[in-house]
Amino acid sequence: MTSSTTALPAPRRRIVLRTRGHASGGPITRLMSPSDLGQTLKPFVFLDIFDASGPTLQAMGEMPLHPHSGIATVTVFTEGRMRYHDPAIGSGTIGYGGVEWMRAGGGVWHGKEMTPDDVPHIQGFQLWLALPPDLENSEPVSRYVEATQMSHERSAHVIVGEYEGVQSPIQAPAGINYLLVTLQPGERWSYRPPAGHSVSWLALAKGAVNVGVPVEAGELAIFEPGETTIDVEVSGNVDSVFVLGSAAPHRHPLHLGNYSVHTSAQALEAGERRIAELGRKLKNMGNRQTDVGTIPVFR
Repeated sequence: MTSSTTALPAPRRRIVLRTRGHASGGPITRLMSPSDLGQTLKPFVFLDIFDASGPTLQAMGEMPLHPHSGIATVTVFTEGRMRYHDPAIGSGTIGYGGVEWMRAGGGVWHGKEMTPDDVPHIQGFQLWLALPPDLENSEPVSRYVEATQMSHERSAHVIVGEYEGVQSPIQAPAGINYLLVTLQPGERWSYRPPAGHSVSWLALAKGAVNVGVPVEAGELAIFEPGETTIDVEVSGNVDSVFVLGSAAPHRHPLHLGNYSVHTSAQALEAGERRIAELGRKLKNMGNRQTDVGTIPVFR
């Protein structure tokens, strides 16, 4: 008598929440804020998806100047391009696969550092990362990395962190991965989080995918805590474009200001004091607009 065993397929990582967020009535939909899902997904504390064409495209270049401290912002585009021009950094365009990285640290003012290029449609994501105590009041850093300078592994551009031996050029805090992925119809893709990355989520810009449940364009899907593989399969007959984040949990409480996220009341006070000081200096400087209509990040 013989016996045999058949290995059972590993269970899929379960989705615990799906959301379409809160639409603003304009080109921006808020998928996550520090006061809601950011409490669960920290260090990922904020996520907007923006989608603009026609009259709303102009609005993308008319964002008001505003301050930040205690966070890093990560902006990627899934369609279209934006121009940047900073006399201290240079000029160019950011499109699919590129990134605007801004580590606000102790304080910055921004909002007009990019303007739409000559394109009919712009779509993408802006993400905030809560910074650890040693960086939340540090000197700010602002970088524009064009697509040709970014690292990628087949379908995935490595915006932050490391994936399959490919390292992002962005100097972000350790323990965070953020990928921009495009898959073709019928394609399957698996992501194995690094050890310790028990926080994971996916937000879809285009198409539809199955991750154990269907996820459609415009949705944020949050995975149960754990480090098991995330399996993604494209549904339908068009490409699917999404961002995926995984990280070790941020072990600090979130202390929230109007534009700031810090790990303590003392750090928040220092950040808000610094951005108020910068605001006064910015006002005294007058017009900082460049010849292409951008206003560089003030730090």
